[in-house]
Amino acid sequence: MPNVSSFLTGALVLLALSQPVAAGANGRIADALNDPARSAADRERDLREKPQQVLALAGFERGMTVADVFGGGGYYSEILAGVVGRKGKVLLLNNAPYERFVQRSFETRLADGRLPNVEYRLIANDDLGLEPASLDGALINLSLHDLYYADPEHGWPAINDRVFLGQLVAALKPGAHLLVVDHSAKDGTGTQDTKSLHRIEEKFVITELRRYGLEWTAAIPVLRNPADDRSLSAFDPAIRGRTDRFVHLYRKPGD
Repeated sequence: MPNVSSFLTGALVLLALSQPVAAGANGRIADALNDPARSAADRERDLREKPQQVLALAGFERGMTVADVFGGGGYYSEILAGVVGRKGKVLLLNNAPYERFVQRSFETRLADGRLPNVEYRLIANDDLGLEPASLDGALINLSLHDLYYADPEHGWPAINDRVFLGQLVAALKPGAHLLVVDHSAKDGTGTQDTKSLHRIEEKFVITELRRYGLEWTAAIPVLRNPADDRSLSAFDPAIRGRTDRFVHLYRKPGD
C-alpha cells in the first residue's frame, strides 16, 4: 500500500492505471448513461460529475447489490441501476436531513416503478439497517464529509462516524469495493472545514478508512481542479460544481 506521506499525483495515476476494469464494465456504464429515459438535468450533470470515468474505477458488475450512501435524489442510483442490471440491486440510502435537503426529489425518479431494481431506504444515523456481508459495493458521492458535520439548529444532528462507518464496512462482503468522491480541503485540515466549507482533507480520509480495515487501492484525477484553492465553500457560486474533488477506491480484504 502507498504511504500517505508520499501522496503525489503521479502515484495516484499509477495506482489508477494498475486497477483492472472488468470486461464490459465501460460498455454497461455507457449504455446506462445513454438510456433515453434519463432526464436532461441528469445529462447536464454528467458534464460535471464524469460518471463514466468515476464508475469505471469501481468495476461494479451485473447482478451486484450496491449501496448509494446519502445518495440524495438518486442521480447515481439511476446510473447504477443500469450497470447492475435487472438481477442486481441498488440501495438508495438517505437519512432524514438528506431527505429534506433534496426535497424528496427521489420520489419523481422512482415513481411508477421506473427503476424496479432501486430500493429506497430511510436510515437512522446509528442504524443503517444493513445485513453483514450483504453488499458487493458501495458509493459515497460528495457526502462522506457529512459524517463529520453537525448543525443541529438547522436540522443536521451530529453523526457518530465510528458507528456509521463501522456498520457500512461490516455490510461490505470480503473483496467488495467502496468508491468515495468528495470536495478536497487543504492539507492538514482534517475535518475542520466540513461545516464551514463542506470539504474534507484527502489524506485524512485515507487514514480514517484504513482504521476500519479498508485498503486504499486506487485514485484518479478526473475531477481535480487546480484552479480551486480550496478556500471557498463547495456551495459558493464561484466554485460550485467545479471544486477540486478526489476520487478514491477502497477494498475490503478477502476473496
